[in-house]
Amino acid sequence: MSVIVTVFATLVALEFLFIMYLETFRTTSAQTARVFAMTKEELARPSVNTLFKNQGIYNGLIGILLLVGLYLVPSTVMVVSLLVLIVVVAAYGSLTSSPSIIWRQGGLAIMTLLLMVDTLLW
Repeated sequence: MSVIVTVFATLVALEFLFIMYLETFRTTSAQTARVFAMTKEELARPSVNTLFKNQGIYNGLIGILLLVGLYLVPSTVMVVSLLVLIVVVAAYGSLTSSPSIIWRQGGLAIMTLLLMVDTLLW
């Protein structure tokens, strides 16, 4: 993988680790409420709080696996698979929740995939 692709994929991983941080460790913070357009009261509801923490673990694992595929056990197939997963989930979120999710959650992954295709073609 090129250096630019590695940088972009690392940014995607860090984005997902940050989402995990918000969802799992700062679930009821003002920042989390702002990012997810919810009130702190909504986030404090036990059912919502549990769902956010659970979702945060999934997002964190995606971030960690991307870093593994980039640095520990370098694997283009693993990185591409995770980036495609991110785009598919973001597309689903844009259809079922908010259209902007495709860009907010999937935008960097889409750019990284396009950079990968571009580097393969040249």
